[in-house]
Amino acid sequence: MTTMALTTAPGAAAQNLAPKQRISSDFDTFLKMLTAQMQNQDPLNPIESADYATQLATFSGVEQQMRTNDLLTSLGSQMAVLGMSQLAGWVGQEARANAPVWMDGDPVTMQLSPAVGADRAVLVVRNASGALVSREEVPTTPGLYDWLGGDAAGDPLPEGRYTLSLESFSGETRLGESPVESYARIIEARNGPTGATLVLEGGVEVPSSFITALRVPTQGTPSP
Repeated sequence: MTTMALTTAPGAAAQNLAPKQRISSDFDTFLKMLTAQMQNQDPLNPIESADYATQLATFSGVEQQMRTNDLLTSLGSQMAVLGMSQLAGWVGQEARANAPVWMDGDPVTMQLSPAVGADRAVLVVRNASGALVSREEVPTTPGLYDWLGGDAAGDPLPEGRYTLSLESFSGETRLGESPVESYARIIEARNGPTGATLVLEGGVEVPSSFITALRVPTQGTPSP
């Protein structure tokens, strides 16, 4: 006698059920089919009990995997909440990161790191469109530097977002150009599919993993 199939495609109603409900529905269907198979088997050529055990174990394994996936999803959500609670303490502090800066007339503190052997360093400033707006000689000694936001003529730049980089020279030889890390106040922390994101002044967004330093706001910096 031909053995009945033990699996069947779920109906349209089952497809609209949640994963746990769908598993429960499919499992009931599986038991009904297994019972029908036992009732209609050939008495002279019965199905081995080991085959029944294998079929049950296979379906049970699928159900257990679904439950494991649900548990992992729940744990991931809990870890995300924990990460956000830790980041909440960062709001209001100043973070240093390689990210665009927001210039609104207040000095922007940055970390200068000229190339080894450089005897001249130039801060290169580009606007949000990528156009060059200023080149400013800066110290070659590594450390903090306050950029005042002037253009090539020394006049204040319009309020907006700017990208900073540092060119290093040895004599007339250009050693290279590197990004510049700067400080900005954190005004918000967000959680998303790719992890936690920090929102800095001016709406600049950076992943939390990009933050290389934190400090309390300097004197004169407004509190959140």
